[in-house]
Amino acid sequence: MNVFLGRTLRVGALVAAVCLPLGACTSMMAPAQSATILEPADGATVTSPFKVRFGLRGMAVAPAGEVVANSGHHHLLINVDAIAAGDTVPASERHLHFGKGQTETEVTLPPGTYKLTAQFANGAHQSYGKAMSQTITVTVK
Repeated sequence: MNVFLGRTLRVGALVAAVCLPLGACTSMMAPAQSATILEPADGATVTSPFKVRFGLRGMAVAPAGEVVANSGHHHLLINVDAIAAGDTVPASERHLHFGKGQTETEVTLPPGTYKLTAQFANGAHQSYGKAMSQTITVTVK
């Protein structure tokens, strides 16, 4: 066995020995594609208006209109669950669209506790599903 292959097998065995009993490695590794809310932090207390900043991994931000593989734009859902894959994100005061390719916005909400969901969707506003969403909770003072 060559030296490189021997080292590779030893590293693989070490990873398996640590990860498999703990069941932790898949949860520790970042998904290849994800949409997140970078700001505010989950559980934050904010004053209105407040900034919401979106994050994206493994896909490209593109304006609405044309459907291009592995691209799309952000939506912010307020007190609404993630949209099922393939379903169209409605346009309403609880479903905010950022079809120009925006990656941040200012949100004005009255005092209260809110569930904010970042939902990524293609150029036709068809959701990429729960896998391309993240939900946080914020309290507005």
